[in-house]
Amino acid sequence: MADYSHLFTGESSSPQVKTSDDNQYRLLLVDDEDAILSALKRVFRKENYIIETASSALVALEMFKAKSYHLVISDYMMPGMNGAEFLRQVKEHYPRTIRIMLTGHADTQAVMTAINEGAVYKFIIKPWEDNDLRLSVALALEKLELEKKNEQLQSENVKAQKDLSKLSKMAAKNRSQLAIILNKKKLLSDMQVQQLLKEQIVSKLSPIKIILQKNWVEESKIRSILKKDFYIESVLLNEYQVHSAIASLIPTKFCRQQLIIPISQKGKHVTLCMADPLDEGMLEDLRFSSGFEFNPVMANVAEIEAKLNELFGKEDDIQDISAIALSEGLDAVEIVIEEDDDVPLEDLLKGTSEPPAIRLTNAVILEAIRLKASDIHIQPTSACILVRLRIDGVLYDKIQIPLEYHMSLVSRIKVMAELDITERRRPQDGRITVKSPLRIVDLRLSTMPTINGEKIVMRILDRNSETVPLTQLGFSPQHLKALQFVNSKPQGIILATGPTGSGKTTTLYSLLKNNANREKNYVTIEDPVEYYMDRAGQVMVNEKTGVSFATILRSVLRQDPDVILLGEIRDKETAEIAFQASLTGHLVYSTLHTNSALATLARLIDLGLRPYVVASALEAIVSQRLVRKICQKCKQEVTPEKELMSAMGPWFENPGMKYFNSPGCEYCNNTGFIGRVGLYEVLVPDDKMRGAIAEGVGLLGLTEHAQRQNMTSIVQDAADKINAGLTSLDEVVRVLGRQQNSRGN
Repeated sequence: MADYSHLFTGESSSPQVKTSDDNQYRLLLVDDEDAILSALKRVFRKENYIIETASSALVALEMFKAKSYHLVISDYMMPGMNGAEFLRQVKEHYPRTIRIMLTGHADTQAVMTAINEGAVYKFIIKPWEDNDLRLSVALALEKLELEKKNEQLQSENVKAQKDLSKLSKMAAKNRSQLAIILNKKKLLSDMQVQQLLKEQIVSKLSPIKIILQKNWVEESKIRSILKKDFYIESVLLNEYQVHSAIASLIPTKFCRQQLIIPISQKGKHVTLCMADPLDEGMLEDLRFSSGFEFNPVMANVAEIEAKLNELFGKEDDIQDISAIALSEGLDAVEIVIEEDDDVPLEDLLKGTSEPPAIRLTNAVILEAIRLKASDIHIQPTSACILVRLRIDGVLYDKIQIPLEYHMSLVSRIKVMAELDITERRRPQDGRITVKSPLRIVDLRLSTMPTINGEKIVMRILDRNSETVPLTQLGFSPQHLKALQFVNSKPQGIILATGPTGSGKTTTLYSLLKNNANREKNYVTIEDPVEYYMDRAGQVMVNEKTGVSFATILRSVLRQDPDVILLGEIRDKETAEIAFQASLTGHLVYSTLHTNSALATLARLIDLGLRPYVVASALEAIVSQRLVRKICQKCKQEVTPEKELMSAMGPWFENPGMKYFNSPGCEYCNNTGFIGRVGLYEVLVPDDKMRGAIAEGVGLLGLTEHAQRQNMTSIVQDAADKINAGLTSLDEVVRVLGRQQNSRGN
């Protein structure tokens, strides 16, 4: 029976790299201890490598002068020259050699400096595990082969770019008959025709694109002339299924420039949809350069551009996976497995162990971590696999992957999360812990079947992330003073509310740590754990095994806790236990999904809690949202539309109100935003409001109490942050929505 265990552990009992006898890989082992060198040689005794050894870094450098080596493994602590300096020199003089460092009690700062400088491909801690070392070397040498193939592909790409350049030049030389026809129809003047020809030479754009940009002739008139006078067939591209392989017959850049797209093929005959089918010169050049016979049809410019964006993504917006597929460190990602259409299981497992599936998965995860994304969306479309990253609360299309990799990519991720890879018809949830050389992140995984295949969404949780101090979250002085007062109380419950991804857990951890000391027992119950506290007992919920919030909370109350952080109140049972705990001498923090602080009170009653229990236990409610912060390097004062200001309420129509925006710069990567800031609504009930809650007063009555209490709404807080230059009006409208119609009703 075949052994597939290595697919789940990342190990292999014999990770061989196939080489021919006349083209073996040459390895150099460098260490000042003979016993270590002998042990290293034994590790690779079954491999088809040429192994040579050196007793010091200086001896190894002399050996490099005589012959080349594919990979070098060096100890760190050696007399004369340490391993970090040795590998720096190897990188400088022999950059193609892959460099691995062994370290047992090395200077951590020196090792990390070598890694950051790129001198070390990977470091391995002594004592090493033989299988891990063999696998690391095998993957490193495989990377070397892939880099060679990549160089070959790049040279082929240069040739393709030259061909594209020739096509572009030909397009600039040839002249469409469209301008002449429109001139004869008295739709273009002689002066406009001359101007059109001059601009086409400079811009190399299609004539019809220039005509439409200048609003000289309506496109509907042009289509009517081409259909009546030249009998050119018109197609509706938005209803046309175009295969990406056919659309790729002509370089995408050239298609965008000349507004053309191949839509079908039969043998050597290709149907070419054109915005300007009268460009016979370009057709002849395409026939000559490609060997195909092109039959022109026409469609609107907007339809052609939309179809090109659908097939290949928006220009300059989407990154091809090949751009990052061979970047440094993709092999350094390890999966930490924690202890739980019909395609044969053997085929699915085989696909997950192939290098493309492994590298694609690692590339996507590392790119998301590099860009500080909070979520990864892997979404199959009819043309490609689109990888979208949520950065600062906004989704961006970042990577596109060929559709043929979809099954192996999904299976690979499912294997990492220990999910059922044969089940593709129902949603599944799982977790992955990803360990890279410098960071460990947890991924909360969800799969969902769609008409194009399974979609995967992963929430990224950084284990190394630190809690933000309460004073740096963006609370106003009034809100901060109120929260610090209720946070100092020994009992009660404090709730953070808002939609998913609004920073509720961050706020609760900041509150928890604000008064943290060694005299108290802290317990957190989360799904999953988002921040790590050494002194807290942190418990992760696992619904699959019956370990729910309510079950854990009952047990925690027998652990003598002083402070309890409950990840979320989801049902009546959890709510009742949490509120009872807050009434019996415990300080409880928790979250709830509601739209406002006052709506939280109605939600608690709706869950089945008795009004007097809510009134007695509740100390504060923080309703919050996150908006992107304006880049302070390029922000500038602006005057927004009056209609938009009035739609947001009276606070935004204050004559002294200042509005800012940012066009983007190098510092903010031309986005205009860096990081996020919170918008808050803090409700701290006084005695009168507690009485109203206990009496079961409705939402309208509670709102009147809050107004008399001078509670600042989240919209007012947004206006204050706009006036302070922290965010923009458009960003607030995106997150909060319009508060009233343009007439102020």
